[in-house]
Amino acid sequence: MNNWLKTILWLIGSVLLTHWIPFSSLFRNLDTMVHEFGHALATLLLSGQVLRIELYADHSGVTYSAVQAGFRSVLVSLAGYPSASLFALLLFDLYARGRKELGLILATGIALLMLVLYVRGGFGMLWLAGFAGLNIVMLLASTGIRKFYYLLLAFLTLEESVVGALYLVAASAYSPSRAGDAANLAHLTGIPAILWAVLFFLFSLLCAKWALVSFFRSK
Repeated sequence: MNNWLKTILWLIGSVLLTHWIPFSSLFRNLDTMVHEFGHALATLLLSGQVLRIELYADHSGVTYSAVQAGFRSVLVSLAGYPSASLFALLLFDLYARGRKELGLILATGIALLMLVLYVRGGFGMLWLAGFAGLNIVMLLASTGIRKFYYLLLAFLTLEESVVGALYLVAASAYSPSRAGDAANLAHLTGIPAILWAVLFFLFSLLCAKWALVSFFRSK
């Protein structure tokens, strides 16, 4: 079977199956967390200042930052979606290498860093604290439970990175001014939001394909 078709079918199957798992919706904010962390990290690397980050119950988020106008602003706006896609790929790569614990430690570290430094607001702080605490419990759990939990996070993050980018494509087509990062990039560069959204979506699919290759290799 064609690898691209296999990737799409696995993503569809993952979306359908994970929706049957109780409370799985709560873990979908992991993708949002990494997305916003990507914006924050890019801001810091470009000598900017992260003012605050907000995470919401509907799996959306926003990073407020101050960075020099021009090319640096473009890079900060670019960072969110690719960061989420690359993180999903990293989780699967670590799984294939038998280093699930490192993946959980990394996710926990990001959550705690954001909680201490940047996130303000009831839901965001509560979610980050609960997520970090649960990860610590899972690191102490049995191998089978830890493996199931890790794969749940990995597949949820993978499908959210692709579905989120696909939603951005739809938003860019029907309401470009409300298309989040794509709208920001369109404003900064003059390139239509739909083109940025499509690029994010194609990159997310490429990362998904590589991630599933790692997953099958581990089997």
